[in-house]
Amino acid sequence: MTILIITHSQDNQSIPLVLEAIADQGGKAFRFDTDRFPTEVRLDVYYGKGCERLILESDDQKLDLSEVSAVWYRRIAIGVRIPSTMDRQLRQASIGESRATIQGMIASIKGFHLDPIPHIRRAENKQLQLQVAREVGLDIPRTLTTNNPLSVRQFASECEQGIITKMLSSFAIYDKQGRENVVFTNPVAPEDLDHLDGLRFCPMTFQEKVPKALELRTIIVGKRVFTAAVDSQALQKARYDWRRQGIGLLDAWQPYDLPQDVEEKLLKLMTNFRLNYGAIDIILTPDGRHVFLEVNPVGEFFWLEGCPGLPISQAIADVLLTHSQN
Repeated sequence: MTILIITHSQDNQSIPLVLEAIADQGGKAFRFDTDRFPTEVRLDVYYGKGCERLILESDDQKLDLSEVSAVWYRRIAIGVRIPSTMDRQLRQASIGESRATIQGMIASIKGFHLDPIPHIRRAENKQLQLQVAREVGLDIPRTLTTNNPLSVRQFASECEQGIITKMLSSFAIYDKQGRENVVFTNPVAPEDLDHLDGLRFCPMTFQEKVPKALELRTIIVGKRVFTAAVDSQALQKARYDWRRQGIGLLDAWQPYDLPQDVEEKLLKLMTNFRLNYGAIDIILTPDGRHVFLEVNPVGEFFWLEGCPGLPISQAIADVLLTHSQN
């Protein structure tokens, strides 16, 4: 039996880490770089009377999808190599048809999925995340999503420590050279409250500013919980969003033991969303509160393998191989 890894060719070190962990346990894996479909990777999906055939071919490798025992859904970039010189409408139609083809292929695989796409899509709703987190007893920041300037000003007056703004979606702006500029979490200054007219074109999310002793990244794989902590306040540009200085903080992460009751609540959250994997962001406040921010159902973990050395890829391989045998 084979584990199918769904990703793209520009994905990070997490893929080789998990591939190595699978191989170390005697398992087989097939890497499907979705950005190479349909231009380089070939797929046959055949249904006839009394038989079906689903074959995926990449370079000199061929995979019979009936032999797939588990799927790891990482990243997807279908159709990006379709030539941009094509007629715009025809190119969009080609991408749309390619996406429908691969989504149907994934849905038809009968093995274990880490995680099923419908579960991932539901869990990506950050407003729902906060609702569920509050219901299972996790501490959350006061949060307002709105397109109403009056509501923002009222909210700001209620948050003594100040407020920040963040995106519900993974939003980035691209310059003329195609370079990505991610929109990070930013503080809202008092003078910003006089310039909220843009909300009529785009709602925004605001949260109370939570004091930070440490920022935590918790990775849950099955029932295993791995947590690391970093002092994001040590670098000026990282104070509101540690990702701004992610490279500068790479060697600063340390293992961290979450209180048992917090771990149990996080596992309840994962059960609610029917997820086997999640990357969770938490703030540890100076007075010892653990404040839940969000869970990313396909979030990153690779840098935590090097420092502080958390065996997350091994845990992912364990879950995939264990369910492959069921």
